Amino acid sequence: MRSLRSLTLLLAAALALGACESSTGSEPSIEETEFASSLGVDLAASTKTASGLYYRDLAVGTGAVVQAGTRANVRYVGYFANGTVFDQRTAAQSPFSFTVGAGQVIEGWDEGVVGMKVGGRRQLIIPPSLGYGSQDYGPIPGNSILVFTVEVVSIG
Repeated sequence: MRSLRSLTLLLAAALALGACESSTGSEPSIEETEFASSLGVDLAASTKTASGLYYRDLAVGTGAVVQAGTRANVRYVGYFANGTVFDQRTAAQSPFSFTVGAGQVIEGWDEGVVGMKVGGRRQLIIPPSLGYGSQDYGPIPGNSILVFTVEVVSIG
């Protein structure tokens, strides 16, 4: 009887420890995140994909459509949920270029720019699983939800 009680206590402790580990390492929810008002995040007006990415067109372009395999030239600003800018490529700089779907950028970008037209601007709200994950990456802390405003300048 004593060994059964000890085994039960050990099992309960292991389950409690496992629950603590999974809750501390879990990804934050976009729906429960408080975004800085300056970002203009409107989840209700955004489209949520099966992967958890949210996107919203701020301006629909009139040019060619971005597709997987397309070389996209973009300008962007990347923000943390609190509104702090962590990266940007502005009009004063040459556009950032990458091949869509080739894994040259975070998954949220590869998915989020598909369907945009040249001249269009889109807000991407990217969960950590489609960004940099649970590990710190330069100035980006692990499990960060990222907000980007992306403008397609040209493709080709």
